[in-house]
Amino acid sequence: MTVLAPRPDDPLRADPLHDLGLRVGENGPTLRVWSGAATGVDLVIDDAPQERVVPMIRDPHGVWTGSDPRLVPGRRYWLRADGEPVSDDGVKTPFDPTVDLLDPYGRGLGKTGRGEWRSVVIDESFDWGGVAKPAVPLDHTVVYEAHVRGLTRLSPTVPEDLRGTYAGLAHESTIAYLNDLGVTAVQLLPVHQHIDEQRLVAQGFENYWGYNTLSYFAPHAAYASRDAQLGGPSAIAREFKGMVRLLHAAGIEVWLDVVYNHTAEEGEEGPVTSFRGLDGSYYRHDATGAPIDVTGCGNTLDTSLPAGARLVLDSLRYWATEMQIDGFRFDLAATLGRGPDAVFSGADPLLAAIRDDDALQGVKLIAEPWDVGLGGWQTGNFPEGWSEWNDRFRNRARDFWLRDVADARHHGRASNGLGSFASKLSGSSNIYSHERGPLSGVNFITAHDGFTLADVVAYDHKHNLRNGEENRDGADDNRSFNHGAEGPTDNPWILDARRRASRNLLATLFLSAGVPMLTAGDEIGRTQRGNNNSYCSDDEISWVDWQLDDEREALLADTKALIRLRRENPALRPVRFGSPGLATLSATAMSWFDASGRYMSPEDWNDPDKRTLQYLAASTPEVEEFNRVLVVVHGSETATTVTLPVETGIEAYEALWTSGDVFDPTPAAPGSVYELRGPTVTLWRVR
Repeated sequence: MTVLAPRPDDPLRADPLHDLGLRVGENGPTLRVWSGAATGVDLVIDDAPQERVVPMIRDPHGVWTGSDPRLVPGRRYWLRADGEPVSDDGVKTPFDPTVDLLDPYGRGLGKTGRGEWRSVVIDESFDWGGVAKPAVPLDHTVVYEAHVRGLTRLSPTVPEDLRGTYAGLAHESTIAYLNDLGVTAVQLLPVHQHIDEQRLVAQGFENYWGYNTLSYFAPHAAYASRDAQLGGPSAIAREFKGMVRLLHAAGIEVWLDVVYNHTAEEGEEGPVTSFRGLDGSYYRHDATGAPIDVTGCGNTLDTSLPAGARLVLDSLRYWATEMQIDGFRFDLAATLGRGPDAVFSGADPLLAAIRDDDALQGVKLIAEPWDVGLGGWQTGNFPEGWSEWNDRFRNRARDFWLRDVADARHHGRASNGLGSFASKLSGSSNIYSHERGPLSGVNFITAHDGFTLADVVAYDHKHNLRNGEENRDGADDNRSFNHGAEGPTDNPWILDARRRASRNLLATLFLSAGVPMLTAGDEIGRTQRGNNNSYCSDDEISWVDWQLDDEREALLADTKALIRLRRENPALRPVRFGSPGLATLSATAMSWFDASGRYMSPEDWNDPDKRTLQYLAASTPEVEEFNRVLVVVHGSETATTVTLPVETGIEAYEALWTSGDVFDPTPAAPGSVYELRGPTVTLWRVR
């Protein structure tokens, strides 16, 4: 067990809630736990065949302290609390001195023979071997959203006993694949220890995604290899760290999807495992003491109060330092920006504290910028230093390549003009402020929640009956298009249209300004057979299928090519927004042309009949060489001719990639005319 006390000059030393959890100090192992409402808290230590009970001492700030030399690695311990069931402000705490509670800061968890969870002291020593965090610049970042189990559970190149584990993710074949693909960060669905909701257990399901946190400090035990599980919580933590070290050595960052908005204690009738049994004010309540739920999960952590905010910051610090994590994607992050009145503000103190914390400098902060509470949708409203999932990018890309094409086919005309699509292609400046810049947006076409790429081009409707909710769960607004048949088909024209749509969506993702995020398996056509809410499916419906045919191999090759071309062309990766008439370093100078090679007119942008756009992008060098590219977009099944723009300084255009069926690498002169048949993206480098 290592000493993780703050530095003497650390500002957190002045915080009354400093050093919560188990630490080693002058008096030996000491546990500090906050409960403002309890009248008594006991530390209980497993000293088989008996229990050792240590009454804890309360300080004026509600922090209870207990010390005992038996708190050594491998030792199980827990808490018991007593007090009045209703506080002066009406908040309920179901105090019961016979109920065993987990340490909210416990870094290891284990089960008793009766299946009861207990906190476990772990040995946190680990040799990082001098391997440092890769520190990939955000403009060079390509994110790969993956599930620890699902990524390698069916992998034929990972040893069977390591499939679906931290060690499987760190296996040399997995890392080689990620490097070959070109991604720079793996963003893992929740790896904090989680449990299944009572409702799912009753239905015979489980929470595969893991958004039901039991502990904010312990890694999920079931994702460790069998040997590590048998070795106990210390071995599980070592396997996790070993995974991070090997990925770092390969230049790949590790980001975690973290769920600081609610816990596994669910609603008021949910299980009492830790927080609720210590103090009900860990959760949000209104002035009458009634719970406030802005997560849709039964409870909401109250991060407007010191204990909740401190919990989030301490957990982040632990994972960023002790576990060497490079970034965090905050589930339902709007919840963390809600003040005492439960109203969201981009200036919320916790959002600023996370950004400004010394221990988190250089760590990527990604908000899922919404929750289900009042004013829950907050895309674009987070402060500087934060990036956000750009759901508007997803929606507009799907509209342009799928719904607009479907509308034109069925009704003779697309529903949207080019303007909104162009703004997303160039960094979503209509969403993110000039000061924040294009890297504020994490662009995605799909995510774990919703259709896969293969399904968004093959289904008009969700097919979630296997989830046990009569197809009521999951989003109804998918902006998808099946291209003429619902689900699997042998029709070659439909299959060709789906393949082309997939390529166009991937091209939009990787050729747009912002930070691209690819969902694991999309690059090889992974399908969930129309299920857009596979949260309770820990089986082949959710796992990546690595058996590749020619079609899936071709999609993989296109994905690799697009990631490589993004890396090689800095004009596609601006750091800043430019200003008209000014040269802004690390920005992209943009010119827009129609199919005829003329500048776009104001009327062109909103005309649904205009479906062809030419985007000329030139970098403004700061650290990389000058680069200029042309992206040509045609969003119609009707063929058209394109005239390449004639501009000063352009000698020729070199074709680099196309989503069309024919690729001609012959350089073309400005003013050249060529034909586009069907929806197409083409990337040219300007000489």
